[in-house]
Amino acid sequence: MDAVWVRGVTGIQMHHVTDLQDAGRFLGNAAMALRAAHVRTGADRYSGIAAELKALVERVRELEEEARSSMHDLHSTDPDRFVRCRDGHEPWPGEIAAGFIPRHTCKDECLYHDREVLDAIMQCTCGRPPCRACEIGGRL
Repeated sequence: MDAVWVRGVTGIQMHHVTDLQDAGRFLGNAAMALRAAHVRTGADRYSGIAAELKALVERVRELEEEARSSMHDLHSTDPDRFVRCRDGHEPWPGEIAAGFIPRHTCKDECLYHDREVLDAIMQCTCGRPPCRACEIGGRL
């Protein structure tokens, strides 16, 4: 039994812009909840923390925009590397490369055969050798 469960989907390696989007969303939700607590109680301590969180949301949005811009730059300047990163063969630029393990792709479903997407016949993944993550992990 594998230590890590691998979903059977055609996947991608997420860029860290996704993590920053989550952080901004979670901080925004926390700020709204604190503003609601202030409205319900009138306690200024809640609105003060909400204001601090709002400032953090703005900072995180700036970081998110920088990361998104970096990803778009990579797409336009080196589309082959962009695809390698998206497909999980190498880490995204700006992310820690030490200890990087390629994304497991051997359990991805084939869009053509498994999902019956007729336009995907040229992207068939059936019959590919085991993925690099399995090779590195010694699961062959």
